[in-house]
Amino acid sequence: MSPAAETRLSSTRGGLRVITEPLAGTRSVALGIWVATGSRYETDAEAGIAHFIEHLVFKGTPTHSVRDIAELFDGLGGEVNAATGRDYTVFYTRVLDDHLDRAFPVLADMLQHPGFYELDQEREVVLEEIAMYEDDPQDKVHDMLGAAVFPDQPLGRPVIGTADVISSVDHAGLDGYFRSHYTAPNMVVAASGNVDHDALLEQCERLLTDVPGGHGPLVFTPAAPGPARLVVQEKPTEQYHLAFGAPGMVRDDPRRHAHSVLDTVLGGSMSSRLFQEIREKRGLAYSVGSFTSGYADAGQVGLFLGTRRENLRLACEIIRTELDRLADEPLSGRELDRTKDHLKGRLVLSLESATTRMNRIGRASVTGSEILSLDQLVERIDAVTAADVQALAQEMWRPERFSLAAIGSDRSAIREAAEAFAEGLATAG
Repeated sequence: MSPAAETRLSSTRGGLRVITEPLAGTRSVALGIWVATGSRYETDAEAGIAHFIEHLVFKGTPTHSVRDIAELFDGLGGEVNAATGRDYTVFYTRVLDDHLDRAFPVLADMLQHPGFYELDQEREVVLEEIAMYEDDPQDKVHDMLGAAVFPDQPLGRPVIGTADVISSVDHAGLDGYFRSHYTAPNMVVAASGNVDHDALLEQCERLLTDVPGGHGPLVFTPAAPGPARLVVQEKPTEQYHLAFGAPGMVRDDPRRHAHSVLDTVLGGSMSSRLFQEIREKRGLAYSVGSFTSGYADAGQVGLFLGTRRENLRLACEIIRTELDRLADEPLSGRELDRTKDHLKGRLVLSLESATTRMNRIGRASVTGSEILSLDQLVERIDAVTAADVQALAQEMWRPERFSLAAIGSDRSAIREAAEAFAEGLATAG
């Protein structure tokens, strides 16, 4: 991976990578400490530990209590938060540029010396979070879909983990995972906004000396997509919640820009085909759309739908029709140009945010992905042809490739809708 021209990438003497991307005209700095660990790097016996540690890092250090941390960032008028994914965890803050010298030392302390205080109390918080996801069919159905597309492996497991692991993991287990994963080769400090690269590198040399050297990169279980299958959870809900998914492309596939065009045309915007045909023209659903995700060795394409029983079959028939149309008919020049303009406009607007820029370079650096300049991104979007999009539709978006996860009160209605979407899906799995 080589950074784009407007970014600078360096390493500390301890092997920690530091990457910056200035944003002219700002008086803030968005800074994130990224760690190459997430649910993909957990065994079954560790499921949810990465996310649990994310919570516990905020519970204080020997020199900063949980109240100290909250009062500092509140007093600066800034924000501090964290997130755990399948292949990374990030701890980030956004503050005025004049306040970075006060915020960064505290964040650095949190990432080096977590006390894992209030363990049992925070354990209950995470267990409540798991229960909340179990009760929310819109979230739960996507976890079910992940397990269907990538069965019996970490990539298909919920990031939040399992109640059994969270209920039983002790201080020693958390500390051991932390010390083996939070090492310099697996960490990146990323910043954007009114930031000086050399000054930040010096701060990292001074503030992050206790990050262990360790070895990297960490090893994860290779992805192994399963065959198309139907997974149903019968539950008394007002709506039926469906998520369709199939294996997709890896994160750095050169066709990913064409894939963004396809996703936007199909279900990624208000003018998309699914939104217009299912919601606007027929009123069959409030929530409908498409999505893509990519990892180092695998990817996923997906669709989602929430609708009432009487609309279920027709909505699934329309989704199938639109997938077939994408594969059988090239996009018109007008639709292709409109979609490209949408993507370029959204990209340019998003990059006016220091936080978005920090997330872009931090995520790419910690996952070993390519970082492109804005001009390079626009050039690649402009280069997408209707034939590129059609070829991807024919390869990755055929209904017979898709698994279906569904939550609703009538299994037979779900099976009928599944068969309307793809022949044989009702009996698969």
